[in-house]
Amino acid sequence: MRIGVPKETAAGEHRVALVPEVVGKLRAKGLDVVVQSGAGEDALLTDEAFIDAGAEVSADPARVWGSDVVVTIAPPDPEQIRSLGSGSVLVGFLAPLTSSTTTRALADAGATAFAMEAIPRITRAQSMDALSSQSNVAGYRAALLGAEEMGRFYPMLMTAAGTIPPAKVLVLGVGVAGLQALATAKRLGARTTGYDVRPEVAEQVESLGAAWLDLGVEAAGEGGYARELTEQERAQQQQALTDAIKGFDVVITTALVPGRPAPRLVTAEAVEGMTPGSVIVDLAGEAGGNCELTEPGQTVVRHDVKIVSPLNLPAAMAEHSSQLFARNVLALLELFVAEDGSMQLDFEDEIVKGACVVREGQVVHEGARAALEAAAA
Repeated sequence: MRIGVPKETAAGEHRVALVPEVVGKLRAKGLDVVVQSGAGEDALLTDEAFIDAGAEVSADPARVWGSDVVVTIAPPDPEQIRSLGSGSVLVGFLAPLTSSTTTRALADAGATAFAMEAIPRITRAQSMDALSSQSNVAGYRAALLGAEEMGRFYPMLMTAAGTIPPAKVLVLGVGVAGLQALATAKRLGARTTGYDVRPEVAEQVESLGAAWLDLGVEAAGEGGYARELTEQERAQQQQALTDAIKGFDVVITTALVPGRPAPRLVTAEAVEGMTPGSVIVDLAGEAGGNCELTEPGQTVVRHDVKIVSPLNLPAAMAEHSSQLFARNVLALLELFVAEDGSMQLDFEDEIVKGACVVREGQVVHEGARAALEAAAA
């Protein structure tokens, strides 16, 4: 069985789906790996490093896309998908809830596709959880961006010229990215506070030395995500947040609802009430942003507050992001491969079944089918 690793072509994407460390482990299982020439260069991984790990390096994209299994990070475009062989397998972030174009192209190609973001969030699948591994990177970088863009100190400083109080950092949405942002900001010396509509995460926030902001709104949902709030709950939450946000120097937002626009948590009124020079780092820009004044992919200044909305933040740390993603992929591929190195897809396995978006040309993921129907309506 041959595994293909193409060079990512999405704008701003610097990661690569497999790294030499993982290639070596796949080769040890008797699997062949072909990597497109230059696929790892943005992640500081040379073609020679892949060759040393036992991979074939090819300048021909058709050689890579013609593999039995193709592993990507960003959703490939329809032209690339058409290069897949009938009966081949694609693994990567495929945006099944929002990218009906990708799903339709996969179905037309007769492929079987597994979305890394659709892997069930269960204990047995933790080693395959690419959403979490990449969110860790995003949360870390978000805290650094807040420190860099604020132009003031994060930690308390006691000097001969007087004492400078620590910066106050608020993180809205404390999933994996939010918790990492809190931990990193705390290590930098900031006074940290976390908020989420799921009250059960308060203990995790406090375990990191951060305070918990209780606004009295609860919205625990399935799969570790928050459910969508009702209109009344949203109004109550936003007013309470508007009042609270004004007292913070840095606000990092990470709140997302899968397949839906990001909830608006930071109002224009809240931004206007923040101290001049404060910073908002909005990690939900790709879904529209958590801040009312966010411009996705841009850094803007509104009411003397800097609003930063980076897209695909994990790609800014391509070396380690690629390493983590590749390990997630390896754990998933281990479910696909029999002892003799042949393909063995057990659709009775809840991980294999849950992650599958398209099976031999048939769309089997409920959310992906709904997105297709909505796009066709």
